[in-house]
Amino acid sequence: MPLHITTLAERPHLRDALSDMPSSWPEFMFHDPMASLFYEVVEEYAEFVLVADDDDEPGRLVAKAMSVPFTWTRDELPDGGWDTAILRAWHTRLTGGEPGTVSALEITVRPDRLGTGLSPVMLAALRDNAARLGFGELLAPVRPNAKHLEPRTPMAEYAARTRPDGLPADPWLRVHVRAGGTIVKVAPRSMTVPGTLAEWREWTGLPFDVSGPVEVPGALAPVHCDVDQDHAVYVEPNVWVRHRLTAPA
Repeated sequence: MPLHITTLAERPHLRDALSDMPSSWPEFMFHDPMASLFYEVVEEYAEFVLVADDDDEPGRLVAKAMSVPFTWTRDELPDGGWDTAILRAWHTRLTGGEPGTVSALEITVRPDRLGTGLSPVMLAALRDNAARLGFGELLAPVRPNAKHLEPRTPMAEYAARTRPDGLPADPWLRVHVRAGGTIVKVAPRSMTVPGTLAEWREWTGLPFDVSGPVEVPGALAPVHCDVDQDHAVYVEPNVWVRHRLTAPA
């Protein structure tokens, strides 16, 4: 069916549909404390949020893509990745600063539409939207989508792997490079999810009864569990990708 992609600013009535749309994200991913600085005020970034539906189910989202504008004046991109992009976007908005770049935060496809080619379409739409808004680049703290299969492999080693044709071995990194992105660096602490052991048991169904690294389904690295201190912390590495943009004709 024909896909309709617009900004949330163009269709603000779809605000609730953003959170109602099913996804395949593991539960623990919804508990990064930094996320509330964006998702609870997502309407403040409506020009940077894309919603997609089709003629088959108008108004019911098949995909969404989030991004934020922020100020970053240093030459090197932050080690903090996703968390830092949200924090800097919040700070830029709060202080009335002039954002100089845009970071992608999320591209999500409804589970029943996975494998239909929507992810690269939404990435292209994010690029086009950032260019339309006058930005010269789109950054992305990319979460490689096959990394969870080998959580103990260092991200730098994993991200450096290529196929014989020179493209990244990871499928999602490959989509970004094919779209014109350049891998810049690893963001070693892109997301941080802390919780009590009870919370981690609820999120994962795992016992969390032994101190040490715990491999959690869907996690890109082991979760650090401390039974004596009654907490576990997940620090997720991502990969910064830079997309240079061309202003629309």
